[in-house]
Amino acid sequence: MCTYCGCESIEVIGRFMAEHTDIINAAGVLRRAAAGGERAQVLDAVGKVETLLHPHTRNEEVGLFSVMRRQAEFVDHIDSLCAEHSTLDEQLEGIRASDPVDMALVDRFVHDLRHHIEREDNGLFPASAIALDGPDWGEVDELTPPPSS
Repeated sequence: MCTYCGCESIEVIGRFMAEHTDIINAAGVLRRAAAGGERAQVLDAVGKVETLLHPHTRNEEVGLFSVMRRQAEFVDHIDSLCAEHSTLDEQLEGIRASDPVDMALVDRFVHDLRHHIEREDNGLFPASAIALDGPDWGEVDELTPPPSS
């Protein structure tokens, strides 16, 4: 998590960063389940990761990403982050389908997830704090659904 620029004090960014922590923790549970080899536990852990990851990535794309995409200098970076969202989803589906569990795929998923979060927390989020102004943040807030409880 970025701690140097204060971007986490922006409500939606702080929320996304907190969600990142929850997703990483769930991925750790998935890795441990996969190492244990019990398919039912792996499927449960995949479901928990998806329950956290899918609304999170959708909210990023619908809210922050859509507003930032209007600035040409961010389009390629945002496109690559969206592609990573799709790759992470595909990897989870691969983990779900593998029997026995493909530990290499689980490790690749966790690595790719951490790398992706690093790019957001230490790249796009701090950049958004500089690039967006009050009305932009108002729009991000309007476009971003509230967290599910």
